[in-house]
Amino acid sequence: MSRGHAWVLGATGQIGRAAVRALAADGWEVTAASRGGGRDEGWDAGVRAVALDRDEEGALGRALGDGCDVLVDMVAYDGAHARQLTGLAGRIGSAVVISSGAVYEDDRGRSFDTQASTDGFPRYPVPLPETWRTVAPGDATYGTRKILLERELLAAGGELPVTLLRAGAVHGPHCRTPRELYVVKRLVDGRRRRVFAYGGKSRFHPVHVSNAAELIRLAAGNPGSRVLNAADPEAPTVAEIASAIDDVLGRETETVLIDGASPEGQVGVTPWSGAHPVVYDMTSAEEQLGYRPVTGYVESLPETVEWLAGQLAERDWREAFPKMLKNYGAWLFDYAAEDAWLEAYDRGRR
Repeated sequence: MSRGHAWVLGATGQIGRAAVRALAADGWEVTAASRGGGRDEGWDAGVRAVALDRDEEGALGRALGDGCDVLVDMVAYDGAHARQLTGLAGRIGSAVVISSGAVYEDDRGRSFDTQASTDGFPRYPVPLPETWRTVAPGDATYGTRKILLERELLAAGGELPVTLLRAGAVHGPHCRTPRELYVVKRLVDGRRRRVFAYGGKSRFHPVHVSNAAELIRLAAGNPGSRVLNAADPEAPTVAEIASAIDDVLGRETETVLIDGASPEGQVGVTPWSGAHPVVYDMTSAEEQLGYRPVTGYVESLPETVEWLAGQLAERDWREAFPKMLKNYGAWLFDYAAEDAWLEAYDRGRR
């Protein structure tokens, strides 16, 4: 017996693929919408794939027709998207929307958006609860747009129950900005040494796509207006992540640790790097939804590493992951700068 009709926007994205699988396996009739209208090979044959540009005027409303029991939105970004959903509240039973941990700020007003400034790294409580303060809503940055999205959706809670999931550092196959690439590419390229700033102790709480999909599945079956963190059962340090990837590929790597920030340029800086840990509190998800993670970080790594290695075997990393290049820059793999620093480091030890 069907649990109802679930619509998934952004279905061929990283979390969307896993969410469609989880909902279909749980008995939902699923419509998977994406700009290209594609399918994932792991989806059930009963999943209906449709092409949809949600930013085209009136397109989402026309596609929904008589509506759905739950709409899962992977790509909602700002106030305009919030108003698009609330405008369709009469045809949507409930919604589950992906937000971001980027909405939090510390007690000095620092957030992910301020990291480029001097001492801009936020210092959050460990673990960080959903009740912690957030950035002001607005259109200036990713974080301010996400909190604007949250506020407008929650304001319509009586008409449209919505679960907002503040995702951590998403990982797994099909990621457009895979942080694990930093380690995997170095190993594929035969690098035998690496450098980590902040003593290799930086922690940016990850969430595997299957754990995010489990939260979506639970929220779909338990409608309500709420904000929940979305994260894995553990928050490993960058040094622990790199060591685990070494184990997957059967490699041994010497790790050089730097106390504090990079001594030169971006040497030792990674996509997880930060002066203070970011660890999300998952108590609310456990209590409100009965959430239990379906995998851990280390357990999920082999599939991710295999996928990344396959992408690197087929093309240059900048072609395979253009958004990674845009978000971080070519410094991610500036081996010349890294080798020059290591040479000076070795001379200093003699």
